[in-house]
Order: sequence, then structure tokens, then C-alpha cells
Amino acid sequence: MDDGYRRIWLDGLWSNNQALVALLGLCPLLAVSNTLINGLGLGLATTLVLTLSNVSVSLIRNWVRPEIRLPVFVLIIASFVTTVELVMNAYFHGLYKVLGIFIPLIVTNCAIIGRAEAFASRNPIPRALHDGLAIGIGFTLALVVLGGGRELIGQGTLFDGAHLMFGEVARDWRWSVGEAYPGLLIAILPPGAFIGLGLMIALKNIIDKRLTGAKPVPTDQPEQAVPTSA
Repeated sequence: MDDGYRRIWLDGLWSNNQALVALLGLCPLLAVSNTLINGLGLGLATTLVLTLSNVSVSLIRNWVRPEIRLPVFVLIIASFVTTVELVMNAYFHGLYKVLGIFIPLIVTNCAIIGRAEAFASRNPIPRALHDGLAIGIGFTLALVVLGGGRELIGQGTLFDGAHLMFGEVARDWRWSVGEAYPGLLIAILPPGAFIGLGLMIALKNIIDKRLTGAKPVPTDQPEQAVPTSA
């Protein structure tokens, strides 16, 4: 993988993570991230729409006039969202019911239209494909970490409802801290989503600061004369 593609993946997963840096798509991020499976389901649906729309926009970028590009991009995104919604309703109906209105609301996710306008419309198909995957996976990871943390702290479980996505075989995947765990209700309520996201952003900033290191103090400044008493 050359430096260009490596930069795309680094930006999508970490440096320009749409949830933790750009702060886009916060409505679904905060609303459905009360469990790990909910976050994973919405994240994968968003990744699929983002990747397909990026490729489509890149494919037609030389034939769309600048005056109508945004309506065309929204129409492309809406078409893929409708397809994903119908597929989820047919094959993952339980998860579809849980996620509810937030599946069609993928159309309004600013991260998707933003990548279509800022990147896919200016780059060839391979780069647009990598960008869609990187941005989508980065967004999904943020959803999974936030959802898993809230589920674990709020109700003491992980992979609760995994059968909604992976079938009946996944009912045994549910892991619990123990029946005696009281749970922390605020973690699975809306305030817990804001607190959890804030902690994730703070942790990322701390890690970035450690990786960057302290800036060296410039040594080429002229020394100031020390005043002496008469």
C-alpha cells in the first residue's frame, strides 16, 4: 500500500475520524449506541452506504455539472439507504425494528455527503473506495466502543441481542458480569452517551498529544540583557 492509501486509512480510522474529530453523524451515534450490537449494526449499514455512494460519485464526477452536484449526490445516497433499509427489513428484521428511524436518517448523515463532496467527487474510483471504507470503519469503531462501554457499565453485559444480527446461534454470545451487578442507569440514558463520547474524545486527544510529544523550546531566540543595579 503506497503512502497515499496509507494516509487515507490513517485519516479515516484515527486522524480525521468523523465521530471523534469532525464530530459528524452525532445524532445516530448518540441515539443508538446503548449496546454494542446496535452500534455495530448501524455502523455497518453506514459503512456500506458510504462506500457505495463514494464509488458512484467518483464514477460520475466528470459528467455532473457543479450547479446540480449536491442534489445528485443526495439522490445517490438516498437510493443506497433505501436499498439497505429494505435488505435489513427483510433479513435482519429484529435489528431493523430496534434501530428504527435511524436507518433512513443515514441520508442526512453529514459525514456521507461531506465525503462525497470533499473527496469522492475529486478522486478516482480506487481512492474513493478506500476513503469510503476507512471513514465508515472509523465511524463504526467509534459506535462499537461507545456502545460496548455504555452496555457494560449500564447493564453489565456485552453482545446482548447478538442474535438480531448473527442469528439464533449467537444467543450464547451474551456475556454478563453477573446477576448481582446493579448497573449504572445513566450510562444507557442519553446523558451517558454525551459523557461517553466526551471521554473518548478526551482520551484520543491525550493519545495524540503523547504521540506528538512536547514541542521543543526554540533556542535561537536572542538572550535578553539582565538589568543590573547601579
